Amino acid sequence: MSELWVADNGDGTYRNPVLYADWSDPDVLRVGDDFYLTASSFNRVPGLPLLHSTDLVNWRIIGHALHRLPAGHATPRPGCGVWAPALRFHAGRFWICYPDPDHGIFLTTAEDPAGPWSEPRLILPGRGLIDPCPLWDDDGRAYLVHAWARSRCGFNNRLTAYPMESDLTGPTGPGVLIVDGDAIPGCRTLEGPKWYRRDGWYWLFAPAGGVATGWQYALRSRRVFGPYEPRVVLAQAGTDVNGPHQGAWVDTPAGTDWFAHFQDLGAHGRVVHLQPMRWTADGWPEIGDHGAPVATHRKPVPGPADPVAPATGDTFEDGRPGPQWSWPANPGPGQVLPHPGAGLRLACRPGGDDLRRLPNVLGQRLPGPRLRAESGLRLDAPAGARAGLTVHGRTYAWIGLVNRPDGTYLTCRFAETEGEAEQDAADPVAVPAGAGVRLAVTVTEPAVVRFAAEIGGERWECGPPFTATPGAWIGATLGLFATGPGGHADFDRFVVRPLR
Repeated sequence: MSELWVADNGDGTYRNPVLYADWSDPDVLRVGDDFYLTASSFNRVPGLPLLHSTDLVNWRIIGHALHRLPAGHATPRPGCGVWAPALRFHAGRFWICYPDPDHGIFLTTAEDPAGPWSEPRLILPGRGLIDPCPLWDDDGRAYLVHAWARSRCGFNNRLTAYPMESDLTGPTGPGVLIVDGDAIPGCRTLEGPKWYRRDGWYWLFAPAGGVATGWQYALRSRRVFGPYEPRVVLAQAGTDVNGPHQGAWVDTPAGTDWFAHFQDLGAHGRVVHLQPMRWTADGWPEIGDHGAPVATHRKPVPGPADPVAPATGDTFEDGRPGPQWSWPANPGPGQVLPHPGAGLRLACRPGGDDLRRLPNVLGQRLPGPRLRAESGLRLDAPAGARAGLTVHGRTYAWIGLVNRPDGTYLTCRFAETEGEAEQDAADPVAVPAGAGVRLAVTVTEPAVVRFAAEIGGERWECGPPFTATPGAWIGATLGLFATGPGGHADFDRFVVRPLR
């Protein structure tokens, strides 16, 4: 089995996390026997990933709902873009409401979750509006709830709701403050609401307390605009699962209830856990083991399964990257060039030396706690060009080839402080003209990165280890890049294996 982290134990049970990568702020939906998941993507392009499962444990990427960010995202804008979305199915269509905290709340819909999705439409403009979720009531009326980002509007810890047109194209009345977190003892940073209807109650599942240290509330009311009564239904307790919150309640065809949420793991991002959920005699949900996360449990849907995890390695079929890859901004035309053979050809585009500021770094979520990734590289470009393999976040390191006026060099560099210029991690090694190298990176806990290369049958180790760091609201990125005044870089098959 080549996957790095497989949650399915193969014996009718699973282990957490069910997704050991940065599928941040997950929302999960069941339609018939199928489950779908979307997640926040921030400045990644394409955004709004869609994953599919038949048992809530084994997931595959099936596409993206957003293929470009709005104008102005031609260069990376860390922490901007797509924040926590909501995924719903209504009137025979899939609906995603998502926020851009600098613009407002957008809507996109599709008949098939694999796409195509409609062009995003701004349905509620405003700076600081985040984490929307729609609700269609039993009488057909529609509503939308959202939270607030202090970084954009100066306040947070509040949930506001609007009556909406039935197709969510706009509000039909003014916003109403339905939950004031400041009035709940101990509550801070209330956000990420998901809205449901059950047995005559309106339910809000909403996290509080911050990404790394928070907990999960359930809030209920007999009236859509409240008042809502809160209760903490999931917290870290004595486990090692910090900040367990922000996710989705979902049921199975058999009628069992589950809650998917994230845990912040720094450079590994916000990984997804799955908790059993039941309704108690007093009508409240109980998540996990009496409100604490579980490490293992029986699977939600019994029966045989082919244990899988989202794709990581890539053969670059037809010279194109698979759906696990993304750019840190809208890519320019011709960033991926036609390849006459097998592999991926990236154009060398100018843009400076700091990889954190380049739109032409093709990356994927750091997949799993222990891994080895490798690919072969050839650089056909003038002096000033470079290409390689990187792990980057607020800081970064890379290994690859640099073309200088006096030849080509195998190089390993790092920038371990935000704003710091790159430094050599080892003395560069001259490479014969036109020669290829094989690049490799290993990641071990806790996100310790080591680079190596093979050139002419000889192995080259790159300096001391580097500890990966997260980006702005996202985990570290495992990526390939090419930059310079022209030419191109050819990467062959990208192989990712678990470290035993």
